[in-house]
Amino acid sequence: MCGIFAAFRHDDILSFKPKALQLAKRVRHRGPDWSGNVIKNSTILCHERLAIVGVNSGAQPITSPCGNYVLTVNGEIYNHIQLREQCPDYEYQSLSDCEPIIPMYLKHDIDTPKYLDGMFAWCLYDSKKDRIVAARDPVGITTLYMGRSSMSPKTVYFASELKCLTDDCDDIIAFPPGHVYDSETDKITRYYNPEWLDENRIPTEPADYKKIRHTLEKAVRKRLMAEVPYGVLLSGGLDSSLIASIAARETEKANNELDVTRYDDEEPQNHLAGIDDNGNLMSATWSRLHSFAIGLPNAPDLKAARKVAKFIGSIHHEHTFTLQEGLDALDDVIYHLETYDVTTIRASTPMFLLSRKIKAQGVKMVLSGEGSDEIFGGYLYFAAAPSAAEFHAESVKRVKNLHLADNLRANKSTMAWGLEARVPFLDKEFLDCCMNIDPKEKMIKPKEGRIEKYILRKSFDTSDEPGVKPYLPDEILWRQKEQFSDGVGYSWIDGLKDTAERVISDEMFASPKAHWGDDIPTTKEAYWYRLKFDALFPQPTAASTVMRWIPKADWGCAEDPSGRYAKIHEQHVEA
Repeated sequence: MCGIFAAFRHDDILSFKPKALQLAKRVRHRGPDWSGNVIKNSTILCHERLAIVGVNSGAQPITSPCGNYVLTVNGEIYNHIQLREQCPDYEYQSLSDCEPIIPMYLKHDIDTPKYLDGMFAWCLYDSKKDRIVAARDPVGITTLYMGRSSMSPKTVYFASELKCLTDDCDDIIAFPPGHVYDSETDKITRYYNPEWLDENRIPTEPADYKKIRHTLEKAVRKRLMAEVPYGVLLSGGLDSSLIASIAARETEKANNELDVTRYDDEEPQNHLAGIDDNGNLMSATWSRLHSFAIGLPNAPDLKAARKVAKFIGSIHHEHTFTLQEGLDALDDVIYHLETYDVTTIRASTPMFLLSRKIKAQGVKMVLSGEGSDEIFGGYLYFAAAPSAAEFHAESVKRVKNLHLADNLRANKSTMAWGLEARVPFLDKEFLDCCMNIDPKEKMIKPKEGRIEKYILRKSFDTSDEPGVKPYLPDEILWRQKEQFSDGVGYSWIDGLKDTAERVISDEMFASPKAHWGDDIPTTKEAYWYRLKFDALFPQPTAASTVMRWIPKADWGCAEDPSGRYAKIHEQHVEA
């Protein structure tokens, strides 16, 4: 991924250029490899590049051979080879996976994003029509913001992060996933319209375990498209463990298909890569998958991740952090995440710290397990769903809001250090497969042996398939859900709460800020985060881009979003 910034129809574009470059620099952490910009007419497009595919020839913004079309993209287009085949007459200038967006625009106009398989946010400027088109991927894996200024109403701004827009814009929105903007109509319209998006339509398809398995394997396989070192985030929970297991198999399979040269008697290496005697990464790829985990010392996730890594044969890197290190990072986390949501900040801090360690080890891309809980109703509070219809409606709502919660965390926690996270569970084909399953099959019924995400677990249970290698140990495949902020160590959340109690007095808590309106924090921890957010983003419009993640209160859920406060949790503690 990368960082993008664009200003369309600016009053004085040449005078604005120096400032535009400084605004783009605010997201240079997303793209530390190179910077570029193009001015056409009264529009500027800026790009901060993280080179993953087409490393030597994929600099952006990309300009068409005729010079009329300019493109800046943050993301990865997994079907770029197929798109090139659909537009064979276009004079491609690079191997970039993003370049085919230009000929697809020439062919399909604003319907272009319908044909893209990937995670993306992009702006394409058509200088012949003085027109800009912007689009965001179907479920908002990649971040994008759009802003306007009352001082210059005809100018429209786009950026990967909020912080690029707060100086000039008094109207900022989080660009909606699955939508496209067209300056000719000045409208944002939905292009992604699967049937399951209608939460009132209750699907009836039975669960096909083999289809679920094969579709997720395909989703992982396409996300291994990279010319740089990659790995997997491994918490030891079901979701990350499945992704790691599949990735380990695919990495082994890919290496077996390459011409192999043996450099020593221990480790076969292909000509593109190597691993030294200490397991350190040496080049773009390697013969075994690398996995990464983080937690407080002796955290539940660390123990489980260790077990998974040994089982799948990955080269495992385990990192720990202290409570104080986590507390010290909070301001940086809120600055990069651009949120004051309690759940997001709790879970993002360990991920933020781990991402820095991973990047320091030479890795530029990781696979992550976000999205599964929303798709399968995996959060423990789903056990309180009163009916299958309400279970499904809540699941659809959570998927729709991923761009304001887990997607935002996965994208910005990693991109803070120039590390790209890819999320196979949010593959379009996998979403269509699993969001159309009858919700009766997803419901949590412990007395019937159907724990959370039962059908996903069952899809990868090979105990009744003779000769098929197991994907995971049974104790991991059937391990109860731990939310990431819990799994890194229960004392992490407890420490945050205790610190907030000391920092926020009763008098402060009883006097919320007037500009918060109805969005009043209900805990001292939430109050503390909101103060930090306001100090970093004092502009009134900034808070409008934030959504707070809370369980469904009318299902009798605890107010605290931590999974261990759900009554179904095996180590339940009373709130």
